[in-house]
Amino acid sequence: MELRPLSKNGLETALEKAEHYRLLNEAQEAESICLDVLQLDPDNPRAMVTLILAVTDQFGRAVGATVSRAEELIDHLKSEYERVYYSGIICERWAKAQIRQGTPGSGENAYHWLQKAFDWYEKAIALQPAGTEDAVLRWNTCVRIMERHHHVQPETDDGSQPFLE
Repeated sequence: MELRPLSKNGLETALEKAEHYRLLNEAQEAESICLDVLQLDPDNPRAMVTLILAVTDQFGRAVGATVSRAEELIDHLKSEYERVYYSGIICERWAKAQIRQGTPGSGENAYHWLQKAFDWYEKAIALQPAGTEDAVLRWNTCVRIMERHHHVQPETDDGSQPFLE
C-alpha cells in the first residue's frame, strides 16, 4: 500500500480534523494527518505546531514518542519565540509522562525535566509578543505540578549504598 496525497483544497479541513483528533485524545491520528499536510505544504506552521503537540501527547503512551523526536520538529518552527516556547512544552510533557510512569526515580527525573521547562519558559517570557501570556501560564502549571506531586524533587545523595548479597 502507498500513501495517497491530499489535495491543496483539503488542507484547511485536514488541519481542523487533526486538532479535533487531538482533543479526542487520538494523537496518532492527529500526527498522521499533520504528516499528510506537511507532505504537501512543508512550511505549514499550524501543521508543525499540531504535530509537535500530537507527538508530545503520546509521551509515555506510544512507542516512538520520544523527546528527541519532538525536538527534531522544533527546528521547523519559524519564530524564535515558538521554538523556545514549544521546547518548554516538550520538557513539561515529558516530566508529566515520568510522573504518570511512577517508577523508582521518576520523581527525580520529572524534577529534572520540569527544571528544563522552567528554563525554556523563562526565555519564552522574555520573547513573548505583547498580550501573550502562554509562557507564564505554562510556568505556573509547572509550579503547581511540583506542589501537587511531593515526590517530584531533586535527586538527593543520602550516602547510602545499595544492598548487595
